[in-house]
Amino acid sequence: MQFAHLSDTHLGYRQYGLFEREKDYYNVFQDLVSSIIQERPDFVLHAGDLFEFSRPPTQALLEVQKGLIRLKEAKIPVYAIAGNHDIIMKKNALPPHLLFQELGLKIISPRTPFYEQDDIFIGGSPYISRYHADTLKEKLKLLEKESAGYNKRIMVLHQGIDKYLPYEYELELADIPEGFDYYALGHIHSRIVDDYGGGKMVYPGSTEIWKMDEVENYQKKGKGYYLVDTHGESFQVDPVNIELPREFIKTRAEYSHLEREIVKLQDYIHKLKSKPVLHLTVSGGNFSRAEAYQKLNDSLSEMVLSLRPNFQIDELDAEKKMVDGPGLDIPTLLREHLKETDNKPLIDMGVVLFKEIAEGNMDTAQKISQKFLEEYYDY
Repeated sequence: MQFAHLSDTHLGYRQYGLFEREKDYYNVFQDLVSSIIQERPDFVLHAGDLFEFSRPPTQALLEVQKGLIRLKEAKIPVYAIAGNHDIIMKKNALPPHLLFQELGLKIISPRTPFYEQDDIFIGGSPYISRYHADTLKEKLKLLEKESAGYNKRIMVLHQGIDKYLPYEYELELADIPEGFDYYALGHIHSRIVDDYGGGKMVYPGSTEIWKMDEVENYQKKGKGYYLVDTHGESFQVDPVNIELPREFIKTRAEYSHLEREIVKLQDYIHKLKSKPVLHLTVSGGNFSRAEAYQKLNDSLSEMVLSLRPNFQIDELDAEKKMVDGPGLDIPTLLREHLKETDNKPLIDMGVVLFKEIAEGNMDTAQKISQKFLEEYYDY
């Protein structure tokens, strides 16, 4: 028996405010469905963040409807849990997945925490925030108990685990019951396959590039889903890659060689089938940001879907070093400064926010802040 494991499709995400990027996510989703139908697994597991928002745009709902109809016609059942993007952190809030039950979508939820598929136990929990970690641990203990009589067991979760997501996790590895054959996880956007308690612990990663810092993992491991074979003593996990609609180019250039690097980029971009997203860091020398930006904009803006420049000037770097000092650990300083609040969630959020803001991920920082207000203060 085989099943497909995917997660973090984030349908409805209009990255950089561009409709083209929202459409890219829809196209990738339909390509995933086509690939799964071609592979003909016995069932599909979606481990959360089907949507970008708990109230998805109409087109996102229509794309899911279209995909589920195709899978139903192919007689491939789909099991899913809600991720943190799929639900509002309010008591008794309902995820948009409920709209698709008539199409055969089987939702793993507090009301129906597990299913049986051909003698395989499939159980799990939708996303639960770190502030309710004790509730989540109790749910995991119940799943361990309910699954005890099955020969093959799958646990489905949308959570960060300390081993893979320091500072931002909801679970420590030791909190997760051993003995399951497969841990179908979502939430982390990188592909991870690990051994745990005799089984496989797997994050298939996001199916599109949601943040620029995902590019390196994508270049190494691709994007797509995992095809899992349940035969034998241990499950066999194989990646199935999907070609993304456009390239994300992440590169650097010395300001003194900027014109030469621009020509190289122009030559490369001319060969691509669609306009890429370009993230270019210009460094070296005490140059004018405005002049550097003008050069990039004049030369490349018409060739790319989105130009994302970053400038690192030596003079400012030197000043920063004088302030920070060698080997300064800013996250540790933040924790030390905030410890008087005696509020661990607030301290953790402060560290995470610093990381995102330092990397220029302002949209992500804003979302983290809003989630914190919703989850911790019931805002």
